[in-house]
This record gives sequence, structure tokens and C-alpha cells, in this order.
Amino acid sequence: MGRPEGVEVAKTRTRGLRATYSRVVSGASGRVLVVDDNKVIRQLIKVNLELEGFEVVTANDGAECLDVVHRVCPDVITLDVVMPRLDGFGTVARLRADPRTRLVPVVIVSACTQYEVESGTLAQVDAFLAKPFEPTELVRVVRRLIERKRGGTGGRGVHMAKPVRVRGDLLP
Repeated sequence: MGRPEGVEVAKTRTRGLRATYSRVVSGASGRVLVVDDNKVIRQLIKVNLELEGFEVVTANDGAECLDVVHRVCPDVITLDVVMPRLDGFGTVARLRADPRTRLVPVVIVSACTQYEVESGTLAQVDAFLAKPFEPTELVRVVRRLIERKRGGTGGRGVHMAKPVRVRGDLLP
């Protein structure tokens, strides 16, 4: 027997899937697909990006991201790592394997543990933003990735949004 609708489980809410994309915003700075199973984090990212002129579309997990990514055609995807159904690394692997999405910049927004940084680097993630994050840093990273994508530089250079300790060393 499944859990009743709306029952709190860890950091997620179990409920039926529903479309979560937002309206089209004319004159937007870019379109961002925000993927996180935590509704509060999703909303926090969405509001901060919308305040800076971005059109934001949301998805509850990696599986929903893959369902909507071709309809949404985002300029950047922000992605949590630990999610139900399909985690962040599985999602990145599928995005990179698809010729239509392989060049879409991906920002991991997570705790950025040593494992996450190493796995994300191998998966060709473009940037990491450690939780908790500063909203201004979120906007800066997203804006920079959109500019890089539109400028056609195309090369993947991993960016750490703020210093993260990896194997005892502090990364810039």
C-alpha cells in the first residue's frame, strides 16, 4: 500500500505528478529549468531567478526533467543530486547522451560533497553551487553559463560557485 497523498517523507512530498512549468515571459534573460524534489528549494531558486528577469520552469525530479526538457528548451538546468525516481547524476548522464541536450549547461545545486564534485566532474557538469547558497551567486552562475552558451564558447569548464573542501584541499 502506498503513502497517502501529501504525506511528508524525508525532504520530499509524495503526490501525483503534475505539470510544473511556468508561463512564457517575453523579454526574459533566458530560460532556466530548475530541478529539485524539495518544493521550498525549488521555489527559492525560481523566485530569485525570476526577480532577475529569467523565465523559470520547474521539475520535481530527474525523471520529470527528462519529460519536459525538450518542450522547455532551457538555456541552463539547475539540478539537485539526491532525488527520487532519477537522481541528479543519472539525469546528467541522460542529458549528455542526448544530442538535443548534450550542450545545455548544468549546475549542480547540492551539498557538493567530495563524491558529488568528483561524480559531477566525470558527468560533465558545468558548475557547482553548494547549499546553502547566496541568491546573488546563483544568479551570477546562471547568467555566466547563459552568456557562455550564447557566445558559442561551448567548452565545458567546471566552475565552483564557492569554495568547497575536497580531500582536505580548498577548491577556488
